[in-house]
Amino acid sequence: MPANKTSPSLAAAAPAPSKGSSVLRKLKKSSLLYIMFLPVIVYYIVFHYAPMVGIVIAFKDYNAFKGIWASPWVGLKHFEAFFTTPYFWRLLRNTFLISFYGLIFGFPAPIILALLLNELKDGKFKKVTQTISYLPHFVSSVVIASMLVQFLSPGNGMINNLIEALGGTRTYFLNDPRYFRTIYTLMNIWKGVGWGSIIYLAALTGIDSELYEACIIDGGGRLRQTWHITLPGIANTIVIMLIFRVGDLLSVGSDMILLLYNPAIYKTSDVISTYVYRRGLVEADYSFSTAVGLFNSIIALILLTTTNQIAKKYSDTSLW
Repeated sequence: MPANKTSPSLAAAAPAPSKGSSVLRKLKKSSLLYIMFLPVIVYYIVFHYAPMVGIVIAFKDYNAFKGIWASPWVGLKHFEAFFTTPYFWRLLRNTFLISFYGLIFGFPAPIILALLLNELKDGKFKKVTQTISYLPHFVSSVVIASMLVQFLSPGNGMINNLIEALGGTRTYFLNDPRYFRTIYTLMNIWKGVGWGSIIYLAALTGIDSELYEACIIDGGGRLRQTWHITLPGIANTIVIMLIFRVGDLLSVGSDMILLLYNPAIYKTSDVISTYVYRRGLVEADYSFSTAVGLFNSIIALILLTTTNQIAKKYSDTSLW
């Protein structure tokens, strides 16, 4: 046997590298990537996981002077109080309806905008249109709410001036509960449609252009190309975004609603998050508001899991 060759028996007898050493080698090899990811881990630990300890006050009669652990246990008292409050069904209905309107009308809007932008051939016009559609996302909620109040003002608001010029009567839209859900939904579409279209535009770039050429050779027009190539090409992205959207069905943003609503329109504008704000921060009922927030999170988890299972059953795309 030549001296420079290792016998099979010696190779078999060589110890395999341990798991610990292989993990250390991987960490050392990708150390810069892990260092870049470290701030994200710290952020989630400090602001998302560590505060979860405070969930226990939902089952306690929390007293700020006694602290979390010294406060007495009350079990499901605060949950029962929330379920029996006269506002429970109103809050649940408003939260679901506002989120449902956003899902039905707001979710397809970025997809439609992305499809329209994808059809534009003029590069300069396309860039200008994209930039204009992105801008509202970067405007503060306070500024947008102020603009909306001014536009809808019954005194000298632009919308009421236009209505009066067309022969109608002035209306205080933000004091009429019938209009709040429509106003809130349209405002969110305007604010987020451009920013939401980015991910779909990115997905569109991954579609093979040869598919469109083959469709044109077969006599397919723009609508047929969109239906048979474009939409199937971004279907996985749409499903993933839909799962996230359904999971947030009860997480209606309270910041904008707090800036726009008032007691006169609580009938249609008061949602779970605004109720938690009033009970928890304004009235300092921390245990009750924590119980309501925990209930909201549990329902969101159930919706997310259910939607993911449905997506897994009827398509090849899911979160896990």
